[in-house]
Amino acid sequence: MAESCGQEQTRWKTTVITSTALQDHDISTVLQRQQHRVRYSESVETGSVIFPLSGIAFMLSDTQDFLRTGEEEFSKRIQKFINIHRNSFLVLSAALHGPEEWSVMFRIQRRFLGSNLRVIPVHNPAETVKLMLTMAKVTSKPQADDTRCKIDMTKAQIIEKSPVWKMLQEYQWHCN
Repeated sequence: MAESCGQEQTRWKTTVITSTALQDHDISTVLQRQQHRVRYSESVETGSVIFPLSGIAFMLSDTQDFLRTGEEEFSKRIQKFINIHRNSFLVLSAALHGPEEWSVMFRIQRRFLGSNLRVIPVHNPAETVKLMLTMAKVTSKPQADDTRCKIDMTKAQIIEKSPVWKMLQEYQWHCN
């Protein structure tokens, strides 16, 4: 194939908008240490981390927030969040995901079944940042195009080297 996918291995950096409530949080510190441009906004939902170039948003919370504020209040925050953001993820943090935490996740998933909300369990800030950056990078325009190109090249190689494809080509030659 003459077409080549982007092969550069430069460090990926992006702009991240977070709620001001996360200004002194470990998440912001990790993002800044990795040289991402972190901007704070009071106009976004508390606990939000938005990747505008990727079009995805994360609402960070822990299962204790759900238990402290109550299901109705927590659900209102989530509903407001998913009404604003098309690709929305609720990142639920807990040091240990025991029966109570899984119950909380199940209740949230059941309540928002059919919506654009995806619930992701995490254990710590480092895992949270890694998850968010991976998803943001894969969905960012240049990276998504590169990934699509690599998938297309892989599919073409699989088809070219497929024994079934070779058999069909031989059959076609015999018929002609």
